[in-house]
Amino acid sequence: MNMVLGLTLMAALGMGIPMQGQAVPALDAIKNEQELTGVVAELDKQLFDAYNNCDLARMSSLVADDLEFYHDKTGLTVGKQPFLDAIKNNICGKVQRKLVEGTLEAHPLHGYGAVEIGVHRFYHPYAQDHGEVGEAKFIHLWRYKDGAWKVTRVISYDHEAAK
Repeated sequence: MNMVLGLTLMAALGMGIPMQGQAVPALDAIKNEQELTGVVAELDKQLFDAYNNCDLARMSSLVADDLEFYHDKTGLTVGKQPFLDAIKNNICGKVQRKLVEGTLEAHPLHGYGAVEIGVHRFYHPYAQDHGEVGEAKFIHLWRYKDGAWKVTRVISYDHEAAK
């Protein structure tokens, strides 16, 4: 990465400027639930493309500084940096996440953003592959603020072996 690009990226992340890749409509531009579902599906794709590719800079741009992550097995994680550290230490190069087709729900939260509900599967396609596939339900709260969508709250629960 050249120095100018690197400094631009750091400045954008530090100031909360929306990144080019987000390219989803503003909250007030969404006219109906079908459009909202499309926006939330795109945000989910961007977040988990970053997750699956260990793109922590991209993930950082999609996560609020005051993130609260509730997990039925590991408890509560508060803050963006502890969340990113957990991804780096426990997910990168070990786990891939896929949304279970047909499970995504999106609902508006007036003046705030949207709630996303769904089911996802976790695969272990690397050297440590043990053939187990996990599945869990999730709820994400997406906030639209200062020209960018960011996930602010995550509840990940009902983790079990995939059926």
